[in-house]
Amino acid sequence: MPCPPERPIRAAEIVGALSIATDLGTGQPLEHAMRTAVLAVQLGELAGASAEELSDTYYVALLHASGCTANGHEAAQLFGDDIAHRAAFYLVDPTNPAEVLEFYRSNVGLGRPPEVRSRLIEDAITNAAPRARESFATMCEVAQRFAGWLDLPPGVEDALEYIFSRWDGLGFPPVAGDSTPLPMRLVHVAKDASLFLSAGGIERALDVVERRSGAAYEPRLAELAVQNLDEMLAGLDEARMWEHALESEPTPLIWLSGEQIDAAFATIAAITGLKSPWLREHSTTVADIAEGAAWRMGLEADSVTFLRRAALAQDLGRVGVSNAIWEKPGALGFGEWERVRLHAHYSERAFAQSPALAAIGQLAGSHHERLDGSGYHRGARGPALGPAARILAAADCYAAMRQARPHRGALEAPAAEQELLREAREGRLDDEAVGAVLAAAGHRVTKRPRELPAGLTPRELEVLLALVRGASNQGIADDLGISVKTAGHHVQHIYEKAGVRTRAAATLWAFEHDLVHAAA
Repeated sequence: MPCPPERPIRAAEIVGALSIATDLGTGQPLEHAMRTAVLAVQLGELAGASAEELSDTYYVALLHASGCTANGHEAAQLFGDDIAHRAAFYLVDPTNPAEVLEFYRSNVGLGRPPEVRSRLIEDAITNAAPRARESFATMCEVAQRFAGWLDLPPGVEDALEYIFSRWDGLGFPPVAGDSTPLPMRLVHVAKDASLFLSAGGIERALDVVERRSGAAYEPRLAELAVQNLDEMLAGLDEARMWEHALESEPTPLIWLSGEQIDAAFATIAAITGLKSPWLREHSTTVADIAEGAAWRMGLEADSVTFLRRAALAQDLGRVGVSNAIWEKPGALGFGEWERVRLHAHYSERAFAQSPALAAIGQLAGSHHERLDGSGYHRGARGPALGPAARILAAADCYAAMRQARPHRGALEAPAAEQELLREAREGRLDDEAVGAVLAAAGHRVTKRPRELPAGLTPRELEVLLALVRGASNQGIADDLGISVKTAGHHVQHIYEKAGVRTRAAATLWAFEHDLVHAAA
């Protein structure tokens, strides 16, 4: 596929593509975040918000669920699925004990034996408050850091701390009234209007907004929404939601170029990496190997950049497939494999609506294709696969073999090399691409930085890397031969030095400072 020339890209298009993936990851219709953005901006205009507030509102709406992968591993352990329960929770009033109790009874421990499920439900109810606070803090902090990576205005990052706040002060953080920034107060109303519009139609949406006025929502904004929702929805065509969302971006439009675009695709890789400890390094490793292989095969500089970005984006579609599948320790069944095959399709479709990004999505979605047509999701054959697609497939295959998965250990380098060469001999992977990938993997020299950032000590780096891999404090202690108490102290020191509050944010900080690759 041809590589389009490098041009600035609207931030709205990249963030819009991310929002499609996070809709998948939260079990929502694919237009949810974009419709929320459109409604929030319209509501802000009715409320007399400033141009700056409207712009912040727009991006807050698109990014409000971007932290949804941050606790996917933990959610799957508790609920059995990290997606379906999110969709159910969005419809719950968290201040209503009866609704919360029913939510836990209906969603915790699905698929487990009755006695195990009963214990899990009891524990979930007992620890509901601290678990919710930790989950909310994690998702807010991760969304904030993504806004920073995308170089969006500071008001966006500030507002994202209040994704789960409420007008009455009963949310997280526990602030009341206009202590929550206006952009997020607007998004609270618009988000729920969109959610309940999908769940039960406009009458239910209006009923929820009216009933929660003065509790979850600022009364003035709720009243404006109830009075004007019919008119706000009148011009929306769900088949054109992408166009509506782009047309609704307040001016001046935000554009990204060069390194800003690279940072945006690094954000995409991070969203995927947070999905599961088993996936932390996969996309970035594939990108590194594919980039090195592309240079060796003589691709032009623009094409190398294009390939690297596609590699970082290739697994975005994993967000839409349950961790119950990605983390299953045994063989997958037919239906599970069919869902796995969908992730490449989801990666491609997330970018398909954007003229500026469709080509990169098409390449990203080809990473499991094989020359003999045995790959997915299209089953494309050799003539349809250009050099970049061939490199990406080989790099993804090699990187996956070198990393452990729940059902198998990582292959040592010689064994992975032999497997990759066998794939080429049997006609599934391209000979030249395989050779370039192996050369790139064999010649990568990554050294630990001489000066670690933020005054991190070598021991703290070891603890941080164990944390990135998903180890608990007990696991860190076992790995490093230290006490659990000492491991906990190290984790707290890392948090202080990195300026973070959660493990997910510490993981992102490690990637921001290239510590994962530097210590490999």
